Amino acid sequence: MASSDITEREGESRETAPSFGESMFALWQRTARRVARYMPKRLYARSLIIVIAPMILFQSIVAFVFMERHWQTVTMRLSAGVTRDIAAIIDMVETYPPGDNYANAIRIAQERLGLKVDLLPPDPLPAPGPKPFFSILDHFLSQEINRQINRPFWLDTVGNSNVVEIRVQLQDKVLRVFARRSQTYASNTHIFLLWMGGTSLVLLAIAIAFLRNQIRPILQLAEAAESFGKGRPMPSDFRPRGADEVRRAGKAFIQMRERIERQIEQRTAMLTGVSHDLRTILTRFKLQLALAGTKMDTKPMEQDIDDMQSMLEGYLAFAKGDASEDTGFFDLEEFLGKLEVEAKLRKRKLTTRLSGRPEITVRPIAFSRLLSNIVGNAFRYAKKVEVTAVHSSGSLTVTVDDNGPGIPAERREDVFKPFVRLDEARNQDAGGTGLGLSIARDIARAHGGDIKLDGSPLGGLRAVIRVPA
Repeated sequence: MASSDITEREGESRETAPSFGESMFALWQRTARRVARYMPKRLYARSLIIVIAPMILFQSIVAFVFMERHWQTVTMRLSAGVTRDIAAIIDMVETYPPGDNYANAIRIAQERLGLKVDLLPPDPLPAPGPKPFFSILDHFLSQEINRQINRPFWLDTVGNSNVVEIRVQLQDKVLRVFARRSQTYASNTHIFLLWMGGTSLVLLAIAIAFLRNQIRPILQLAEAAESFGKGRPMPSDFRPRGADEVRRAGKAFIQMRERIERQIEQRTAMLTGVSHDLRTILTRFKLQLALAGTKMDTKPMEQDIDDMQSMLEGYLAFAKGDASEDTGFFDLEEFLGKLEVEAKLRKRKLTTRLSGRPEITVRPIAFSRLLSNIVGNAFRYAKKVEVTAVHSSGSLTVTVDDNGPGIPAERREDVFKPFVRLDEARNQDAGGTGLGLSIARDIARAHGGDIKLDGSPLGGLRAVIRVPA
């Protein structure tokens, strides 16, 4: 292989290999995504973490510094002081002759030093006991005895006893000393920890109370926006409150809602006027046709007028959208019963299933039109129709399956556009306006939901209606 080829391949590998900075950035992104996956999603929980995490970190650092510096330093000094007292007693015992001096040394140790001292026969020291997993007392006391006395010794610091036993091997005897644990060990550490934990709980309670008051206006604003998106009236107790930024957001939402409602009212009023004028003209046409009598064949003109009136009603229904209707209860079970009657009149096979509560809170007239448009479209082009309604977890899902000709996958979104008709047998008949599915989707979205089309297990079309309820 030529050297130039090797050089080119090495250059390509250097170009394609990621740099150290890019690798670290990719690792940071993956770690951040994993952490974000387990982080709480609600604002209240995240705000609590923002308050609690720094407090816990700060207290952890303070506790570590306290344990590392204060607790260990105090324990070391106390152990050194007790060891000096024991060393002084040993010097007294070994310097002065036996007899009353032993009794004086024992008395001085008990009265002046707070130590209980005994002189035992020169028996061997007990075997070393199990060392505690974590005991700075055992460590520092052993260290000080080795440094100041430097003789064989035995310690018993294990357990919850308030007494520490120390035995030191002398030349012809064994010195046994009982010292209070508080003399050798900083035993008041728990008081500091209790104070730190107690004050933390009090501060957390205050912070939680303030956070709850600050989060509540945001939650109310979100509830009002969600109600508006579902076509429901704004909560009666909603008003801008809380921090200045939240108040500004609440006022902006109220103004936006009022502007949208005024726009809808203006559009509805305009369409009502247009409808009145067009209906007047159509009435004149009918009157002129009636006066014409039998002089001419008026059936084609009458059919054209009926078609114009049907189209006009469809346009108005699409543009109006029933935005002014108030929300109320809609009985799904009763509506499914009406569909069964309609199926018998049309000589169609209809199967209905209802799961969950039959009552839902929607705009009843508009929602009835939504379901009627979807099911009526299925009746028009299929012989067998299945309607399944599932009401659970605050949402309603209505699935309409049929065995009709269906709609190609690439055209399923087109049929929701106004005035769009398919060339083949699906969508609207020759006298329709192409607005049935558009009206149905607008009503579903006005309730905060949507309509999706898919292939049906029956061989035709499946329409899935999902709305919060």
